[in-house]
Amino acid sequence: MTTANVYQQRPTTGVKAESPLFHADLGSLVGKGRNNPGVTLREKKLLGHLTLRGDGHDAAFAAGVSKALGMQLPGALGLVISGESSLQWMGPDEWLLIVPTGEEFAAEQRLREALAGLHIAVVNVSGGQSLLELTGPKVRDVLMKSTSYDVHPDNFPVGKAIGTVFAKSQLVIRRTGEETWELLIRRSFSDYWWMWLQDASAEYGLAITA
Repeated sequence: MTTANVYQQRPTTGVKAESPLFHADLGSLVGKGRNNPGVTLREKKLLGHLTLRGDGHDAAFAAGVSKALGMQLPGALGLVISGESSLQWMGPDEWLLIVPTGEEFAAEQRLREALAGLHIAVVNVSGGQSLLELTGPKVRDVLMKSTSYDVHPDNFPVGKAIGTVFAKSQLVIRRTGEETWELLIRRSFSDYWWMWLQDASAEYGLAITA
């Protein structure tokens, strides 16, 4: 029998947490810019990110995930959202779970309990990535400047998520609403993407929201 060493990785006291775009001081930009911007950006910072691996064809695995999270296991390129949490297909045997700040430890415990006895892996990757939410009527125009992937609504409906080349790097694009998209970014490239988005959205107007 294999025992996993699971513990609380998020400090609760005495430690200052900084998001990937902490240095950009986005808070100071809230309320500035055009009155009717085409693009509004929000950093969904310091959320809990967990990578889950297992056999998606195993009914017991799918049932265990649903029991632990209250969300059905999504299929290829799928994204399921429940309140402030989401579960995204990343590959044939890999999914990304995103939960509100501070809830990742409890989510991991529920998963391990519900999937006990199955061959799985749950890894907390919260510190290495973040989400940028883009909303507004001109977001798709910005995306068309940034990636060669077809983001037309016929090809990219709400609830789809894909990993693709974006500018001169790679990230994951998630469509969560008619005019709402999310970029799943790696911490090490956050500054590059922030500068890119400022430039790509300049002609439409970019606003920052908290």
